[in-house]
Amino acid sequence: MKKPIRILSLNMDILGEIDNYESMFFNRSWHGIGAFELRINRYKKNAHTLIKDNLILVGTDLNKVFIIKHREIELDENGKITENWLIKGYALKSIIAQRITMPPAHTAYDNRSGNAETVMKHYVNNNLVNPVDPRRKIPQLVIAPDLQRGIHMIYASRFKNVAEEMSTLSLTSGLGWDVLLDIRNKNWVFDIVEGRNLVAGQSINPPVIFSPQFESLKSLHYTQSDLNYKNVAIVAGQGEGVERRVIEVGNYAAINRHEEFIDARDIAETDDDENPLPEQQVIQALTDRGQQKLSELIQEEYLEGQVLTNSPFEYQIDYDYGDITTIQNLDWGVTMDARITEIKEIYETSGFSIEATFGNSRPTLIQKIKQDLSQISGEVRR
Repeated sequence: MKKPIRILSLNMDILGEIDNYESMFFNRSWHGIGAFELRINRYKKNAHTLIKDNLILVGTDLNKVFIIKHREIELDENGKITENWLIKGYALKSIIAQRITMPPAHTAYDNRSGNAETVMKHYVNNNLVNPVDPRRKIPQLVIAPDLQRGIHMIYASRFKNVAEEMSTLSLTSGLGWDVLLDIRNKNWVFDIVEGRNLVAGQSINPPVIFSPQFESLKSLHYTQSDLNYKNVAIVAGQGEGVERRVIEVGNYAAINRHEEFIDARDIAETDDDENPLPEQQVIQALTDRGQQKLSELIQEEYLEGQVLTNSPFEYQIDYDYGDITTIQNLDWGVTMDARITEIKEIYETSGFSIEATFGNSRPTLIQKIKQDLSQISGEVRR
C-alpha cells in the first residue's frame, strides 16, 4: 500500500497531495541525514508541485519530512506512459548542514560543556537560530526546550559543518537528532530524540527480537571487523616538546592494545581573560576528546537486514529507528543487542517493505556521514 504524500512550500502552505506515484523510498538515519527518491509520471495530478525546495510530508508523520533538491526527466519511444519525473532530496534536518560552527569573536573556539543535548542545541542555536550575523539565521527554525539528556561532555568546535558535529555528538552519546514540522505555528523544530531499550532480558518494555527463526527477518548480513579498531588514545594538548601536556585514555595492554594519537592543541588552558583554567578541568576536556575519537574507532559489529513486513512486531509501534533491539541468528551463533541506526521504507506497486541497519560500523558510518554532508553543504573533503 502506497502512503500518500503532501507537498508543502518552505512556508508550510499545502500545495497538493499525491498518492498514485510510481515508487518511493526514503532512509531515516539516527546519527546522520536521510534521503528520499520518488518516481512519478509527469501527467499525474499535482506532479507539477514537485519542484526544488518544496517539502514532502509522508502521510501525517511530522518526523518524515524531506526537502526536494533534484529532479530530472527523460522521454523515450514509449511516450507519455514512461515520461516520469525522478525526484530526489534529503531529510529536512539537512538544513543543519548549511552552516559551519563560527566561534565567538573573543575566542578561537566555541567551547561548551554540559549534557550532550545541551551541547548539541548550543551549536544549532549559535549558528542557525540566534547567530550573531542575522544573515545566518534560518527564520523557520526553532529549538525545542533543553531537557539536558545524555552524557556530560566538554566540546570545542571551530569552522566545522554543524550537521557533522551533530553526527559526531550523536555517535558519542547515543542520542538521535531531528528537525520536525510544527504546522500549526509554521516552524521547523530542532530536537533531540531518545531510543527505547527493547532488548531481550530487560523487563521495562516488551522485548523485540529480530531473527529468521522467529519469522521477523527476511534477510540478514553480518559484519565483524577490527580493521579500523583503536582502544587507547594518546591525547596531546597545548605546549611544545617535553612541556606539551599529554594524557592517555584507555587501559588496554599487550596484543589487545591498539593506540591512536590525537592532536588536541585546540583545547584551551586559559579562559577568555587569559586566566589559567584548573588543571583538572583541562585534563577532563582532553579525556573527553579522547573518548569522542575512540567512539568513532570501536570494533565494527553490525547487521543489515530486511524486516518482514508481516512479522510479529509492528513498525513504529513495537519498534522504531533509534530503539535498541536484540538480533539473533542461531545457525550462525550470533546474538547481538544493537540500536536500529537506519530504516529504509520502500513503497512500490508490489507493496511496502522495510530494510534496517542494526548497530554501527562506526568508521564506515562516520565516513559515509561526512561524505553525505559534504554533498549537502557543497564542501570538498579530502
